[in-house]
Amino acid sequence: MDFYIEIDKAKKTGKIEKGINEVTKAIERGTAKLVVVAQDVEPKEIIAHIAPLCKEKGVKLGEVDSKQKLGISAGINIPCSAIAVVEKEQPKK
Repeated sequence: MDFYIEIDKAKKTGKIEKGINEVTKAIERGTAKLVVVAQDVEPKEIIAHIAPLCKEKGVKLGEVDSKQKLGISAGINIPCSAIAVVEKEQPKK
């Protein structure tokens, strides 16, 4: 699966969260369907919690080689360590 293409498609519908904090929140809320992290993040501790959290919540996790390319595919001109493709939250009844 080409995660850059998946993110580019999701970006066009406005259904992505960018950055470690927003991605973490999306996973915890249960709105993340796919999480993609960059392999070149330094220090690695910044994203160390993502994989176990995805496993716990049953969210698909992917890796890409470059945070620079990840940022570009998300439509921002800065490097991005993590992206989540999300489904919008339904209003609570």
